[in-house]
Amino acid sequence: MAEPDLHRRSFLQMSAASAAVVWLPSMAYAQSGGRASSPQAHEEEDVTPSEDLMREHGVLNRVLLIYDEAIRRIDARHDLPPDAVHNGAEIVRTFIEEYHEKLEEDYLFPRFEKAGTLADVTKVLRAQHEAGRKLTQRITQLATAQSLKESSSAMMLKDALAQFNRMYRPHEAREDTVLFPALRRIVSKHELDALGEEFEKKEHALFGGDGFEKMVDRVAGIEKTLGIYDLAQFTPK
Repeated sequence: MAEPDLHRRSFLQMSAASAAVVWLPSMAYAQSGGRASSPQAHEEEDVTPSEDLMREHGVLNRVLLIYDEAIRRIDARHDLPPDAVHNGAEIVRTFIEEYHEKLEEDYLFPRFEKAGTLADVTKVLRAQHEAGRKLTQRITQLATAQSLKESSSAMMLKDALAQFNRMYRPHEAREDTVLFPALRRIVSKHELDALGEEFEKKEHALFGGDGFEKMVDRVAGIEKTLGIYDLAQFTPK
C-alpha cells in the first residue's frame, strides 16, 4: 500500500504545482487590467549607442528649424526675439557640442581610426565640430536685441546661422547613414553594450536622469515662442 500512496501524493503535489503555474500568470494578467506584461515592463528602455546619438540629432534638427525661422524673419524684417536664437545656441553648446560631439570624439572616432575604417570621414567630422563651435560662439554673441536693430550685425547673424545649418545637415546625415551603422562592424556586442552604459552615465551626470527629455522640452518651448511648434503647419496645402 505504501507505493500507491507515494504515487498518489506525488500526483497531487504535481497537480498543485501545475495549478499554481497557471494561476500566477492569470492573476498577473488580471491585475494589469488585461494587459500583457513582460519582465522588462518596468525596466528602463535599452537604447543602443547609435540610436542614442541619432535621437540627439533629432534635437539638433529642431534647433536647425529654429535657425531657419530666424533667417526667414531677418530676411523679411519681421520681429525676432533674440532669446529664441540665443537659447537655441545654448542647447547646441551644452547638449550637442559639449556632450554629444564629445562622445563621438572620445568614444567613436578613435575606434574607427584605430580600425582603419572611415578615418577620412571622421577627419572631416572633427574639423566640422570645431567649425561649428566657432559659429555657435558667434551666434551667441550676435543674438542680442541691439544686434538685431542694426542691419549689418543682423546680416552677420543671418550668415552665421545659414553657415551652421548648411554644414550640419549633411554632417549629421553622413553620420546617421554611414558612420553609426558601421559601428556594429568594428566593435563586439559586449563593447557596444558597454558604450551604451557609458553614454547613459555621461548623460545622467551632466543633465540628470531625463536629460534628453529636458532638451526636447526646451526646444519645444522655443518653437512655441516662434510659432513653429504645430507640426501640421508644415504640411503642403
